[in-house]
Parts: sequence; C-alpha cells; structure tokens
Amino acid sequence: MRIHDSAVVEGDVQIGEGTRIWHLVQVRPGAVIGTECIIGRGVYIDQHVKIGSRVKIQNYVSVYEGVTIEDGVFVGPHAVFTNDKVPRAVTPEMELKGAADWTISYTLVKKGAAIGANAVIVCGVTIGEWAMIGSGAVVTKDVPNYGLAAGNPARLLDYVCACGQRLHVNVANPPASAICQSCNREIRLKA
Repeated sequence: MRIHDSAVVEGDVQIGEGTRIWHLVQVRPGAVIGTECIIGRGVYIDQHVKIGSRVKIQNYVSVYEGVTIEDGVFVGPHAVFTNDKVPRAVTPEMELKGAADWTISYTLVKKGAAIGANAVIVCGVTIGEWAMIGSGAVVTKDVPNYGLAAGNPARLLDYVCACGQRLHVNVANPPASAICQSCNREIRLKA
C-alpha cells in the first residue's frame, strides 16, 4: 500500500494491500477500498463508500456516500457520482440542512464497468457488469450488463464485450447472446 504524503485518509478507513493513493486525495471515515486499486490525484471518497479490488479511479473524481463500486471498475477523470435526488442547501424555513434533512439514494457500479471522463452518475442507478459509459454522459437510469450508454441524458446505444469492443446489436430487441468480432468471446445479453 502506498499513500502520498499530501493525501488525507481519515480514521476508520480500510485500504487493501497494493492500493496506491496519490496526491491530494481525501478519504472519509468508514470508507472501504479493496486491494490493488489506483486512486488518482484529487479524488474525493466520501464516508462509507465501498470500492472493490483492482479499481482505477482517475484524477478529480468525486465519489459520494451511498456509492458502491465493485471489482475491476474504471472511472475516468472528473467523473462525479451524486447521492441526493432533491438537493437543497437549506430547509423551506431557510435553516441550513443537516444530515437528518436528506435521504441518500444509493448507486451501484458492477464489476468490470467503465465510466468515461466527465460523466455524471445521477444517484439511484445501477450500472451493469462490463457496461461502458461514454465521456460526458449524464446517467439518469439503469444501464444493463454490457450496455454502452452515452449522451445527455444517457441512452443505450449498443452493447460491448468485456474486452471493450462494440457488439453491434439491435438494442431495441437484443439477441440472447452475441459473439465479439474482436476476441470471439460469447456475451450473454439476456438472462
């Protein structure tokens, strides 16, 4: 494990073997980070966030409370995860809101998924296994396993293989499985 001198890792944090935490990272209490992760410059990891093993989080990503990131996920630079569907700084009486005045909406990013640079993941969604989110996307609803979603709001454009290559299937009526033309892997698109 390597933690840069400029990083702030608060108490009650679990960090796995071989994880590297770089310049100006802040990790809040109760966060769990797995083994062999790379946490880039300026990343913010909020309290109680759960991050699996072999996850790469690029520079200046914000991961707020309520987010779970499974093993092998890539998060591109400047991506942000939200956690409040009705954000306000104050109550209707103009009192500063506290912890009791809001409800966390949970987000799950499943194993192997990739999230492009500057993407916004609006809380309350699940990003499926090996899914790919385009740069600058605003994800407002669930993305299926192997789904390729992009745009604002993000929409399902195609499916991708675990190797990252597009499968070029009909997203309105996907087949039960598809063969990747790049690596010959069969990808099951329907349960």
